[in-house]
Amino acid sequence: MSFHFTVSGLTRNLIHSLGLDHEPTLRSLTPEQSLLLDCYLAGQIPDSAWSDYVFEMPELEKHAQVRRGLT
Repeated sequence: MSFHFTVSGLTRNLIHSLGLDHEPTLRSLTPEQSLLLDCYLAGQIPDSAWSDYVFEMPELEKHAQVRRGLT
């Protein structure tokens, strides 16, 4: 049996367990933004179009990263 961890994942878990991750809370998305995010994460919006949306609404990318678990 073997376990595989990434260094960034272990570091993130350590920082979280120590309570040192005090990032500001993300602002709630509007229903339209939530639908847009769901469609993007489902692969229904191409990356080129997504980058246009993110340019107009940068908070979308932060929410996408949180939903993917990349924070």
